[in-house]
Amino acid sequence: MKRLSGIAMLRCAFASAMLMHAAFLSQNAIAGSSGAAWSTTVQPSGVGAYDLAEDAEDKGAAGKTDTANAKPDGHSGLVNDETLYPTAAQCGECHKQIYEEWSSSNHAYASISPMFHKFEQKFQELTQGTVGTFCVRCHQQVGTQLGENRETPLWARSQISREGVSCITCHRVKEQYGKVNGERRVEPGKIFEPVYGSGEKSVIKEIIDNKETYTVATSEKERGNQIHKGMITNDQITKSEFCVSCHQVAVNLGIKLEIVWDQYRDSPARKAGVTCQDCHMGKVPGKPEGYATAPSAVVGGKEINPGRKHANHRFIGPGYSIAHPGIFPHNTKAQAISIKEWLQFDWRAGWGTTEFEDKVADGEIKVDFPKGWADPLDREDARQIIEENLAKLDERDTIRKQVMENSSHVDGPYIKGDKKVGKDLAFSYKIKNTNTGHNLPSGSLGAQPQLWVNVALVDPDGKNIWESGYVDSNGDMANLHSLDVAAGRIKTDQQLVHFQTMFLTTNVKGTEREMYLPVNVDIDPLPHLRPPQVPTTVLNHPPLVRMENRSLPPLGEKVVEYQVPGDLIKKPGKYRLAFRMRSRAEPIYFMLFVGSTTEMEQSMNERIMNFHDFTVELEVKG
Repeated sequence: MKRLSGIAMLRCAFASAMLMHAAFLSQNAIAGSSGAAWSTTVQPSGVGAYDLAEDAEDKGAAGKTDTANAKPDGHSGLVNDETLYPTAAQCGECHKQIYEEWSSSNHAYASISPMFHKFEQKFQELTQGTVGTFCVRCHQQVGTQLGENRETPLWARSQISREGVSCITCHRVKEQYGKVNGERRVEPGKIFEPVYGSGEKSVIKEIIDNKETYTVATSEKERGNQIHKGMITNDQITKSEFCVSCHQVAVNLGIKLEIVWDQYRDSPARKAGVTCQDCHMGKVPGKPEGYATAPSAVVGGKEINPGRKHANHRFIGPGYSIAHPGIFPHNTKAQAISIKEWLQFDWRAGWGTTEFEDKVADGEIKVDFPKGWADPLDREDARQIIEENLAKLDERDTIRKQVMENSSHVDGPYIKGDKKVGKDLAFSYKIKNTNTGHNLPSGSLGAQPQLWVNVALVDPDGKNIWESGYVDSNGDMANLHSLDVAAGRIKTDQQLVHFQTMFLTTNVKGTEREMYLPVNVDIDPLPHLRPPQVPTTVLNHPPLVRMENRSLPPLGEKVVEYQVPGDLIKKPGKYRLAFRMRSRAEPIYFMLFVGSTTEMEQSMNERIMNFHDFTVELEVKG
């Protein structure tokens, strides 16, 4: 047998009803006789990923906001002077490498994410706003601390708020926090104020003592590149405990949404002294194999500490962006264009490319361009930014694949019995989580992330005759959450193997059902949202809602078994058995529930990560 390389929550009693009324085109997802090993997904098309609220005031270019009119949501006494919260772009003047790494990271994406905004808006709507700033205090911490209303649209927020988890979100934190559901305090202060860090090989004093040599300024009265006047050591910043405040979160009735800390604190990694930073900021994605070295900064054209330990600020993980590529990754050149203008730029249609603009000039294409994009030179300049950002996203995809493959291993297939025409073909694979720090997958539970196995058998004529892990017309797995399965358009995937943790809810009649939200739904118009009689930290779940965990624990493994019916194996010859694992940030059925746009769904499906993909040849005898 030769192995070939290749190919949080919401309170809504009518969640199921809303899902069932989502209108989408249906198409059988199982491949026919195209010769491809995998089934295909019908991709929706569209342009806008954010809603342009009519009542939101557009203040033009990025950086200009309406926070003067915004009032704090229960945060009295806040300092709402934006200049006291330096932006990542300001820090990037000296820390260019770190800024470039951070700019495409999930930390940088936290405030931009259209899925976050749709989810948060739905959350607020269905809970009558009672959750307040629960979500934005992590995703837009500085904006919340500035007193920006949680409902303030992205284009009306300050630049530092749009940066999400920015430099100062970590490096202006002086207290040491634990499990606080994202409630940390960023120390206000202009760019000149000290920052908090590991303190390793800090030479900031030497630079300040030689301002003229490095052309730096430590006050507004001086000329030169403005820098912070000192470094204060916060030794927690190099420890896993520093990450806990945002990555261990309990929501809705006390159910845990983020449980990475729970998984890590009893893991082999912690026992061995391996930290979150070692795997997610090290030189090898997903492996604690040390750190790269690089200058801590470039000041006045001079490298500072060129051999210093370098923590990678990509914060490597499986997540990815579905935002407009003019808005994310962060790009200082893009900030001269307002968020609203970027959302009007149809990058998918080719605006700004030579081919598109030549056709427009020749009259082959007629487009009623928005006022801000009427000039072809503006479109061409914007296109350059788009291409830069798409290249960054592609680079991140490569790293996403590395981290998934570095933290898991697949053996097989193991064939049972003889391979003969008309005889059932039984086989299995062994999937192992080689990560010592947390489950595979980890992160948010209930709705996301998704990880599943896709296996297909192709006959000697190149026809896909059997498949498990196929998707429906929306891109969802063919299980009970598939709209196509519910409508009878495709069959349930009876051999589906996936590792998505789900909620189990108890309904009015006492039965349990699998749900992607911790809400009890039945004929009763009111969900059972009853307060617990014992601490939920003891139960790990409130009454009538619990988690069904399918993820693999650290170093855990699972044998997955399949069987192809013999009546599908009709002729002797060489068959190809193709295997791949698939990773997606959000299920489409959940995106539909929160009111996502077709553009968002298309982007989510386009960047599904396929990894551990390989094919073996099987000789079937007559």
